[in-house]
Amino acid sequence: MSSRIILISSYTSIALFFTGIFLSIYKERPKANIVESAQKAAQPNIVLILADDLGYGDIGAYGATDVRTPHIDQLATQGIKFTSFYTPSPVCSPTRAGLLTGRYPCRMGIDGVFFPESYTGIPASEVTIAEALKQKGYSTGIVGKWHLGHHRQFLPLQNGFDYYFGIPYSNDMQGVVYLRNNDVAEFKVDQHLTTKTYTQEAIQFIEKNKSKPFFLYLAHNMPHVPLYASSEFSGKSKRGLYGDVIEELDWSVGEVVKTLKKNNLDQNTLVIFTSDNGPWLAFDVDGGSPGVLREGKQTTFEGGQRVPFVAYYPPLIKAGQVNDQLATMFDLFPTFLSLAGSPDYKSPNPLDGEDITSVLAGKANRKGNEFLYYYNGQIQAYRKGDWKIKFPYKGNKGIQGVKDVAPHDTLLFNLKEDIGEKADQFKVHPEKVADLLKSFSIHKSKVAAAPTLVQRMPADDSHVIRYKQRKGLATN
Repeated sequence: MSSRIILISSYTSIALFFTGIFLSIYKERPKANIVESAQKAAQPNIVLILADDLGYGDIGAYGATDVRTPHIDQLATQGIKFTSFYTPSPVCSPTRAGLLTGRYPCRMGIDGVFFPESYTGIPASEVTIAEALKQKGYSTGIVGKWHLGHHRQFLPLQNGFDYYFGIPYSNDMQGVVYLRNNDVAEFKVDQHLTTKTYTQEAIQFIEKNKSKPFFLYLAHNMPHVPLYASSEFSGKSKRGLYGDVIEELDWSVGEVVKTLKKNNLDQNTLVIFTSDNGPWLAFDVDGGSPGVLREGKQTTFEGGQRVPFVAYYPPLIKAGQVNDQLATMFDLFPTFLSLAGSPDYKSPNPLDGEDITSVLAGKANRKGNEFLYYYNGQIQAYRKGDWKIKFPYKGNKGIQGVKDVAPHDTLLFNLKEDIGEKADQFKVHPEKVADLLKSFSIHKSKVAAAPTLVQRMPADDSHVIRYKQRKGLATN
């Protein structure tokens, strides 16, 4: 055998020896944690799509059979669907405050809805998701409904957003205009085209900011009444005008996702679709459906605050997940910051949510399992785990714009077994009532409420009343 062959054979043996060692080490090395990989990856873009007054039963993925929502359903199929996701409030402004700050709205005195005559808005001391993400290098934009104060100091650009286009409050209020940034862009708003207009603005924002991380908050005014759909969708659904509006919202979601794909952004963008509260049942067929849930907007039954929530982000979220554990809008703030590269972000204000990155990945359950149901500055119910206690309610009847709800004493429900809150367990499980009340007292003490902001003031009509009295006319 020649010396060259012997030498080659020796080198081959040595190479195979070290290759074997390398392979054994590689096989023993643990696989990278999917959550850590997602956090270390390039900062994801974030698109948060919020409908207004859309119910739990208005989406195909949540049981609707008379409304077509293929694009939203696809997000659920390709991502994760939460079946027990809660908004901070059963009405608009407090929910939006809680969403953007990660805090119970009572902490900032936002207990009700802002109106065009409101002189108050989100306090300057609050830190919004947009402000925090800007510190991480994000471009931030909101298209749609703001509803956290319309005077200049309360508008989006003064609260962390680089760009704003939309109606500053609900579309049924006086003085509906389109604002662009801090100024009125249009005094005449054709609401038939609002969803389409918002979609175009959202697409333009994505196109303009595609070269760097961005946060887009697309807050639709629909399906809040009055309802409007464009000619392409009017009369097309099986559920009348309300269904037409939802199907156009679904189209909008599809257009946003299409834009992300066209720009090769869909694999590095977290896309979320949800609603600010339940359906406005006071307007019957124009008000949406709570599906299997009880009641809707303006109540603290499940239909008021449990809403659809689907999320899509391929690097983190495994397709086809369904999560039935409690989660809340408060969780979005710390989760977005975690994905943006700040898993240990410390807010100057106490947060009420938690980072659910691991939950989205299907790797863990949310640590906290308690939730306070606030409405009009009052805690009307409390959930811990599968159990919910609902405190006495005096009822309402004949209030314009509010669905009649019968009075009730303290109620107890096992939401896992009774999602529709049909079977009161108060007398059956007195020990559970005692346990919940004890936990409630502790949990409530952790949430300090600020003085309620003045959000609406009645006009002084005394001159009209005196005139009617002089003329012998009715004064009511």
